[in-house]
Amino acid sequence: MSMFWEMIFTYAKVFAVGGLMCALAQLLIIKTKLTPARILVIFLLIGVALEGFGIYKPINEFAQAGISVPIIGFGASLARGSIEMARQIGFVGAFAGGLVRTAFGVGVAVVASYLVTLIFSPRSK
Repeated sequence: MSMFWEMIFTYAKVFAVGGLMCALAQLLIIKTKLTPARILVIFLLIGVALEGFGIYKPINEFAQAGISVPIIGFGASLARGSIEMARQIGFVGAFAGGLVRTAFGVGVAVVASYLVTLIFSPRSK
């Protein structure tokens, strides 16, 4: 398979899996009385469970950014960090590990959101 078609296939997989996650969330919004915040938490916990049971890695190898960019990937990163730190330093590491592993991404999100507020000057309704 040429490199071009391999890249197209990879993009198609990422788009299909990411789109499936979005469609599932939209279906939950439409068909249930769950709020978007609760659906967000459910997806986060799904990521934690997938990582905890060791299922996330094979899914991530197939779907790549389609599963790692949504909140499911964040939940898996929290769980992975907690598991790694718990193995290294013990029980306390289970609480600190997730924060250590995701701190950079959270920090970038906070700085980026602050910069956007400086540019667009949002107003509350």
